Amino acid sequence: MMNKKNILIVLLMFLTVSSFAQKTLSEGTIVYDVVVNTGNKEPQMADALDGATTTVYLKGSKSRTDMVSALGTESNIYDSKTGNAIILKEYSSQKLMITLTKENWETKNKAYSNVRFEFSPETKEINGYSCKKAIAKMSNGKTFNVYYTTDVVVYNKEYNYTFKDLPGLAIQYEIEAGKTKINYTVSKIDFTAVATSKFDTPKTGYRVMTYEENQQMKKSGIQ
Repeated sequence: MMNKKNILIVLLMFLTVSSFAQKTLSEGTIVYDVVVNTGNKEPQMADALDGATTTVYLKGSKSRTDMVSALGTESNIYDSKTGNAIILKEYSSQKLMITLTKENWETKNKAYSNVRFEFSPETKEINGYSCKKAIAKMSNGKTFNVYYTTDVVVYNKEYNYTFKDLPGLAIQYEIEAGKTKINYTVSKIDFTAVATSKFDTPKTGYRVMTYEENQQMKKSGIQ
């Protein structure tokens, strides 16, 4: 039988191995490849998103998410410390900057703020990461599957409201919008430092409006 001293040594060895296997991402970049399936043989606007990439830049409390597709580029820049955010949209010749207060950001992400996760024993390896499966349940009743890894711990979990309560980094997930299925899969995780300028607010070149003004434009069918 093992005495208390030997048990303590084994536990310390286990904790040491676990700490070396797990990496904390406080600053760096996560790249997702996007695959879209509309379930329709006829070309649709959603098909233009197929082959897009979503890149997440993290630095302390600041985050920036860029989605680049054939349609253009859309970026969300958010500071979890202040709660303020901006959205940059670049489509064709249009360049739009939408400013959001903390309350605006919470309203925008309301549908994803209370996601609950039901965990499954299923596991699989995705691009070199050992992943566990969870079923995400949204407040509107919709569900989707997500595979996550505990090998990488993200310091700023507020960068994505959907996964802020997920006990790991989302490596692959699929969201349905009607008959369209959008699949996101991590292709790269880079722990290299990110330039502070990545999170700066542009000074010129954009038409600036508030979140409320942008919502009114949408209701009017202008945008």
